[in-house]
Amino acid sequence: MAKLPSPAEPVSELRRVPIRENGEPLVDFIQEYPALYWVPRHPVFDYHRFRLARRGLADRLGAAAAALPPGMRLAIVECWRPLAIQQQMHRETERRMAAEHPQWPPLRLRREVNRFSAPISRQVPPPHSTGGAVDLHLADEQGRMLDHLSPYSLMDPQGALREPPGLSPEAARNRALLREVLESAGLTNYPSEWWHWSYGDQGWAYRGGHPTALYDSVQPEDLDQYELTLTLRADPGFEEPIL
Repeated sequence: MAKLPSPAEPVSELRRVPIRENGEPLVDFIQEYPALYWVPRHPVFDYHRFRLARRGLADRLGAAAAALPPGMRLAIVECWRPLAIQQQMHRETERRMAAEHPQWPPLRLRREVNRFSAPISRQVPPPHSTGGAVDLHLADEQGRMLDHLSPYSLMDPQGALREPPGLSPEAARNRALLREVLESAGLTNYPSEWWHWSYGDQGWAYRGGHPTALYDSVQPEDLDQYELTLTLRADPGFEEPIL
């Protein structure tokens, strides 16, 4: 596999962005904006997901969804994620990539893993743990994912880039539309993952030149009632909605 470009957002740079927590609550974004579509399963991992996002992110997702052409929906894979799940996700990503690339030295393995799964850090909270990050794509009215990938496969790291070479015209159009409505709503995109957008976290502040981030790591009060365990799916991919 060809070596990917250097990470656009190294932890050393994000660490320079101060966080001024603004206290916005976590809200159920589907309850607030029913036009959003909740994807049935995570495409790579199995675990309990939460329909929670910071109020500022939820409002902007609602605005982006309203700006889409008729017949299209914003399909949300995940916004807020517990630190316990993030830690397990990082470890599973490291195991998978180490098995796929045994020739990689430890430094390269760590860099590649951190590009696709944020490590646990007090100075740079994982974006999803702040409630300000979202993984999403476009879907039709029934929730079926539109093409954002061809000719790449879901697990191809080259196809994960914001603008990979050789993207099909249909996939390029869908990514461009997604980018248009989300940027207009005030979100910014992590360039190593076309599906990962955020508002209020350190990545958002770094990309947009904002002096501070708005959100620190946060969790709901009732988190201890949930089982927070994760497994790697044997069949990575997006599940079709039941029509």
